[in-house]
Amino acid sequence: MKQLHLPLSRADVEALELGELVLLSGQATMSIGLPTHQRMVDHLDSGTALPVDLRDGAFFHLSCFNRERPDGSAEALYLNPTTSTRYDAYMPRLIEGCGLRLVGGKGGLGDASVQAMQRQGCAYLSFLGGGCTLLSQAIRRVVSVHWTEAIAQFRLLTLELSGLGPATVAIDAHGRSLYQQLQAQASQRLQASRIRPARE
Repeated sequence: MKQLHLPLSRADVEALELGELVLLSGQATMSIGLPTHQRMVDHLDSGTALPVDLRDGAFFHLSCFNRERPDGSAEALYLNPTTSTRYDAYMPRLIEGCGLRLVGGKGGLGDASVQAMQRQGCAYLSFLGGGCTLLSQAIRRVVSVHWTEAIAQFRLLTLELSGLGPATVAIDAHGRSLYQQLQAQASQRLQASRIRPARE
C-alpha cells in the first residue's frame, strides 16, 4: 500500500496506478455543500482568493461534523464520504482553477471532470462507503474552518490527517477509470445474456 504525503507534485500523481490502494497524510480540505462549491467557483471566476490555498493539495467530498470546544479551538468528530457525481457541475473548474492533485469521495466523477484531471495532473480517490469509523481514525487536528455561517458539513474545512484510507485510485491522472471499466464489463455481460440462444 502506497503512502502519500501532501502536498503532491504532478509527477507523484501521474505515478499512481489505477486500482492502487493508498494511505494519505498531510493537510486536506473538504466540504459536501453544493452552495460551498458554487461559492468556490464564484471566487475563482471573480479572481478572489479562496481562504485556503489548495494548490498541489487535496479536496474531498467527505462529510465532517466540526464543533467549537469551550476553549475556542475546533474539533472534528468524524469523516464519511459522499457521492461526488453530485458536484460534477463544479469540479472541472475547481480541479484546474485550484491546481488540485487529489479529489475524492465515492461514486467517481463525470467525463468533463476526468478530462480536467488529465490536464491538471490530478487523481480521484474512492473512499470506503460506510467506512466512517475507520476513516475518522486519521483525524489529527483541525487546521482551519471557513464560512462558518453554513452548517458544519457545508463549511470549508481543512484537517491534518495521518494515514487516511485505505483509498483506491479509482480515476488516475491519465484518464483511466475503474468506473468506466466496470460499466463496460457490465454492458458486455448484459449484451451476451441477450444474444444467448434459448435452450431447446
